[in-house]
Amino acid sequence: MRILDLDRSGLAALRGRELSSAVAASEGRTMVAEVFADRAALSFDGQNGVHNAELMAAFGADVVVLNMIDRVWDGTSFRFPGLGELGSLRELAERIGRPIGVNVEPGNVPDLRKATAENARRLADAGAALIVLTANPSTDGSLDGMARATEQIRTEAALWVGKMHHAGHPEPITAAKLTRLVDAGADGVVLPIPGTLPGVTREAAAEAVAAVHERGAVVLGAIGTSQEGAHTNVVPQLALTAKEIGVDAHHIGDCFLPGMGDPELLYAYSVAVRGRRHTWTRMAR
Repeated sequence: MRILDLDRSGLAALRGRELSSAVAASEGRTMVAEVFADRAALSFDGQNGVHNAELMAAFGADVVVLNMIDRVWDGTSFRFPGLGELGSLRELAERIGRPIGVNVEPGNVPDLRKATAENARRLADAGAALIVLTANPSTDGSLDGMARATEQIRTEAALWVGKMHHAGHPEPITAAKLTRLVDAGADGVVLPIPGTLPGVTREAAAEAVAAVHERGAVVLGAIGTSQEGAHTNVVPQLALTAKEIGVDAHHIGDCFLPGMGDPELLYAYSVAVRGRRHTWTRMAR
């Protein structure tokens, strides 16, 4: 089953290793949009109108990942601007027709955003299709710390782990460090796309992707350094480089409009990696 071939109901029902397998089967043609959970950027007052997740889904995202989940979640229910109170992430997935991922983090972050076994279990029970263990800027997240946390938060949800930027803890992002994440239990890893993080070259990134694939995991190539708000003329370089090194899914970060990337950059990137046919089909469905 390819994520490319699923309609909105099929996407909403996708989760866990089935999600990772559907991404792998689509051969580098999956688009992932990360958004702030508490933002409706197009609304006048920030509360009504269209939620960021809805907008990015409309521009072709296959998967939506929520950042800053603690701002809308009290541990049981969720309150999304523009969507109101929902009892579960499963309801959100059905509303927008996309599988929903959630960022969690190690380190000094609010309790409901911490990468703990309890939070992972509650998010999985609420219908999270994917848990992304990563680190926001200046939180001092390390890949070794993420490997240790990975061992504690495995659930039936897919688990993708890694850094989109240095997160206040500069370190080499190597094949050895990323395969350790897979050995700890991740079925996907996160890798900054060459051109987004200093020192991540095509050669080093391709070596890391090949090593992760040999371990049976997928790779999410990330744009998480505010270039999600760059002019769309940077898209061919980033998108085709990501395809060249072999990533399975392409991540557009949340830093441009309040709490999301540029929808037009997402669209242009999608056209670059999967053409207008698949892009328009996803948008229309």
